[in-house]
Amino acid sequence: MKIRRWILFIVVSFSTLNSEVFNGYTLYTPMGNNPVTYLIDNNNAMIRSWPLPASVASISYLLPDSSLLVPLRAPTNSWNPQGPMGGRLVRFDWDGNIRWDFTYTDSDYIPHHDIEPLPNGNVLVICFDRKTQEEAIAAGRSNINGEMWPDKIVEIEPTTPNGGVVVWEWNMWDHLIQDQNPSADNYGVIADHPELLDINLGNVGGGGPGGGSSGDWNHVNCVSYNADRDEIVISSRHMNEFYVIDHSTTTEEAAGHTGGNSGKGGDFLYRWGNPQNYDRGNAQSQQLTAQHGVNWINPGFPGAGNFILYNNGGNNSNTSYVYEIVPPLDENGDYIINDNQPFGPSAPVWSHSGGFYSPMQSGAFRLPNGNTIVTAAQFGYVFEVEMDGTVVWEYNQPQGNMIARAQKFAMPFNGDPGPAFMLGDANYDNELNIYDITFIVDVSLGINEANPPSDYNQDGSVNFSDISSLINFIMFN
Repeated sequence: MKIRRWILFIVVSFSTLNSEVFNGYTLYTPMGNNPVTYLIDNNNAMIRSWPLPASVASISYLLPDSSLLVPLRAPTNSWNPQGPMGGRLVRFDWDGNIRWDFTYTDSDYIPHHDIEPLPNGNVLVICFDRKTQEEAIAAGRSNINGEMWPDKIVEIEPTTPNGGVVVWEWNMWDHLIQDQNPSADNYGVIADHPELLDINLGNVGGGGPGGGSSGDWNHVNCVSYNADRDEIVISSRHMNEFYVIDHSTTTEEAAGHTGGNSGKGGDFLYRWGNPQNYDRGNAQSQQLTAQHGVNWINPGFPGAGNFILYNNGGNNSNTSYVYEIVPPLDENGDYIINDNQPFGPSAPVWSHSGGFYSPMQSGAFRLPNGNTIVTAAQFGYVFEVEMDGTVVWEYNQPQGNMIARAQKFAMPFNGDPGPAFMLGDANYDNELNIYDITFIVDVSLGINEANPPSDYNQDGSVNFSDISSLINFIMFN
């Protein structure tokens, strides 16, 4: 017992000195002709590659069963073919064989940008939802010249090998407010309704994907899912903010303002980045500019439950940032907003900038050891950075092709991944606490046998470094 206590003292005293590259595989897909998804190690050696049958729309996803899910471009008729248009979803097995190939698009809707694989095997997909000029005017749009394409999120249940069924849907069009047409049903005071989007924000009719004329209004560019909260977060480039919605609703409830775990239907539960959009701020209070890649930090990771994203910055700034945002939650886990005030926080809890910039795509993901993998998309630059700003690993795509976002996975990642677990939960009780630390200490002393969650920093061995990282997480989270 004395030895164990001494080890804990030493680890706590020197835990802040632990810093290293995360031992994992990086997944990325260069955009351009002859697309291929690659998996590389920290020495930039290729582990696996998947040649793709069509141009990629955005980011590829490596699933827990070692298969690969990719959003590809599908042939379109009247839609602008440029930009990150999708419409075709393909899942490959580890050996590159196609196991699911489904096309979802027509003249009224088309997927674009990001997808999100769900724990139940379904897939969330971002889609443009075509509205006519007449429909936009009827909904209270006062300045419109042409079509309007609000975004919707659909959940698709795959039916192998070539089918799919939409089992849930949420549409931005159902959650609008405006203060210019008193005869419309959605007329109201915008500042009183931060849960709704002002239909008269932004421009439509030009500047859409690929720079062509379009009705691209919101330009939602990513979607992420939180299984613990059963919530979805999406990022709107054109509105310079991101939104959280309730996924526990039925499709009918998602179209309204009641129902679901939140009791608020499909209305925004939280939004951040640009409070002037709901008349609770001004230009000086805008925090985000053309941001991408917002996602929750995973359970068990440093910063778990916070949001992390890539703030691209304006075209004239040549400066991008990575932000970590702590959402304001009450004791019941509900998002807090005070009367006549915007959603907090007033600033990120952590940010990183310097030496990288991209005006488009891009993203960031927190890693189990506390580092963050960042992609500056336009220049095909991927790097891993510690909390103090030290870059410990980087990769430059040799051809200079754009990479939408890269992700990093614990190694090895092939074959049977084994049972699901939370990193650090050495005693498998679904909590991270002192009991996990003592278990890992006993592993390092040879008292307990090592198990997968004991290797908290995923470096292939269980030692003082895992204890240090886990202590840091428990102390500061």
